[in-house]
Amino acid sequence: MSTNKLEARALTKRFGDLEVLHEVSASISEGEFVSLVGPSGCGKTTFLRIISGLDTADGGAIEVDGRAISGPGRDRGFVFQSDSLLPWRNIFDNTIVGLELAGRMSPEDMARTRKLLDLVGLAGFENYFPRQLSGGMRQRVNLARALAIDPELLLMDEPFSALDAQTREIMQGELQRIWEEGRKTVLFVTHQIDEAVFLSDRVLVFARRPGRILEEVTIDLPRPRTMATKRDPKFVALVDHIWKLIEHDVRESVLLEHG
Repeated sequence: MSTNKLEARALTKRFGDLEVLHEVSASISEGEFVSLVGPSGCGKTTFLRIISGLDTADGGAIEVDGRAISGPGRDRGFVFQSDSLLPWRNIFDNTIVGLELAGRMSPEDMARTRKLLDLVGLAGFENYFPRQLSGGMRQRVNLARALAIDPELLLMDEPFSALDAQTREIMQGELQRIWEEGRKTVLFVTHQIDEAVFLSDRVLVFARRPGRILEEVTIDLPRPRTMATKRDPKFVALVDHIWKLIEHDVRESVLLEHG
C-alpha cells in the first residue's frame, strides 16, 4: 500500500482528438502543500478535476491513502475560482452545505463549523449574506465550506484569481496561517509563480499541451513565510527558475490565443 496521501499514475485525458494530459504522475505526502503552475491550457485544472472525481481519466490511476478512486468523495474538498455561494443563505448556512449533503448535522459538526469560521476570520459574520461581504471574505467562506467536511485532501483551483492584488497578498498569508493550523494536504492550481513559491513545499511545473510535468521544484524556504520572504534572493531565484522553465510555452500560448 502507498505511504503517500495521493498517488496519481500515468493519467491521460483526451477531449475528442485533443490530448490534454499525457501520462501525468505525481505523489503527494501527508500534510504537504503542492502547487501546479504552467501556461494556459496545459491541463492543470483538468488534472485537479480528475483527482476530485469531477472528471474521469482515459488512462492511469489515482489513489488516496492507497484506495483507488473513480468519483467524487468526502475525502476530497474542492475550492473553485468562483465562490459560488448561495445568495439566499447566510454565511453559516452556506458553510454547512457539504455537511447537509453528507447527512452530517450533529452538534459536534455545527460547533466545528463555527470554529472554522473563526479560523478563517469570519467570526461574527455568520448571519450575514454573500452580497454583504467583500470578494476576499466570500473566498474565506468558500474555504471554510471545503474544510467543513474535514477532507483528507484539499484541492484549490486558482481561488484568488478574481481578487485585487492587495487582497490576494493578504489571502496568501491567511491561507498559509490556516494551513499551518491544520496541515491539510493541499494541491493548489495558480498562474502566479510567486504565489506558488510563497505557499508551497513543492511546485509541479506543467508543460503546454499535452500537459505533462516538466520538473518538480522543491521550495526549501523556512516557514512561516512573510511578505519579506518575497524579497529574499533565494525566493527570487526560485521564481526566476520556474519562469524560465515555462517562458517559451507561455509565449506560445499567448500568441495562439491572440493570433
